[in-house]
Amino acid sequence: MEVSKDVKKKNSEETVQEEVKNQETDAKKEACNCESECKADESQNACEAEESDKAEAQDESTDNSKKKDPKDAVIEELQDRVKRQMAEFDNFRKRTEKEKSTMFEMGASDIIKKLLPIVDNFDRGFKSVTDEELETPFAKGMDMVHKQLLKMLEDVDVKPIEALGGEFNPDYHNAVMHVEDDSVGENIVVEEFEKGYTYRDQVIRHSMVKVAN
Repeated sequence: MEVSKDVKKKNSEETVQEEVKNQETDAKKEACNCESECKADESQNACEAEESDKAEAQDESTDNSKKKDPKDAVIEELQDRVKRQMAEFDNFRKRTEKEKSTMFEMGASDIIKKLLPIVDNFDRGFKSVTDEELETPFAKGMDMVHKQLLKMLEDVDVKPIEALGGEFNPDYHNAVMHVEDDSVGENIVVEEFEKGYTYRDQVIRHSMVKVAN
């Protein structure tokens, strides 16, 4: 009987220990589950906080872009004004250069037109003298002045218009007489009364000519 009591007592102790172990195991499982749930909640909370921070940063950036610094606005306005003034100055410079060039061309043309009658007088004078008179010192001096004047006009791009023997061209010739002549072709210049000239490929005086047929 005493042995049976000891066995029962032993079995009872073992049962109690087993229940304690089971309780401890259940407690550990619950602790693990709770820890996992806590970690998941913490992770979710961290993601939500991060998204909230991003949204706030974006909103702040938008607000900053909307609320521009007054200094930046003034700088942009000054830069825009400088660009416009530079463009206007460039246009003014180009217009001024063009006007100066035009004024120079007009002034040069006027001077050349005033020199051309002098050249005409030289040409007429040399046509009226004999070959013997051309050998005199005075005639040779006049010839040198005439050649110097022609060289000066040539250097500034003044060129005589070729007319005699060529076809009449109203862009370069001014017909003041017509004559019937079967020995030459139609619209041929047979005589030149006054020589024409061009200045930089622009006609400054037309040739006065006689045209046949």
